[in-house]
Amino acid sequence: MPASEREKMAAGEWYCCLDDELDLLRRQARIAVHAHNTLPPDERGAMAPALRALFAQAALNVFIEAPFHCSYGINITLGERVYFNAGCTILDSGRVTIGDRSMFGPACRSIAPSITRSRHCAAPASRSPDLSPSAAMSGSAAAPSSSAASRSATAQLSAPVRW
Repeated sequence: MPASEREKMAAGEWYCCLDDELDLLRRQARIAVHAHNTLPPDERGAMAPALRALFAQAALNVFIEAPFHCSYGINITLGERVYFNAGCTILDSGRVTIGDRSMFGPACRSIAPSITRSRHCAAPASRSPDLSPSAAMSGSAAAPSSSAASRSATAQLSAPVRW
């Protein structure tokens, strides 16, 4: 049985983001991010409860300024005393681990390794037949291969700043 698009994404394989399960996960992330970004600071605290629940793991002393954005949230692990300044974005189509005491300045971006291999970044000829008229007409649309190392890559970020 073929793997689901979510399983392919988690494995770092080629996947199509136009999938019902992935749509639902992104919707859940948008709801949690919206809650975090729109709560008054005194009510939100360091991180809105909905956003904390979304992450794979987040230490209790993580602080995320609003606005913040992430794609799925479920692939994000945040260590002790992590700080995100306003306007940060994490595109987490792959696992993203932020180490202890890491600090992100305003408008920082973290893009998981697998996003660079996703079909929407590929040349039209290499896309799935259902997404590329020229490939559909020729009947051949093979995705470029990727190495095992890049399929299992994890974005690990850790800043030397101590606070």
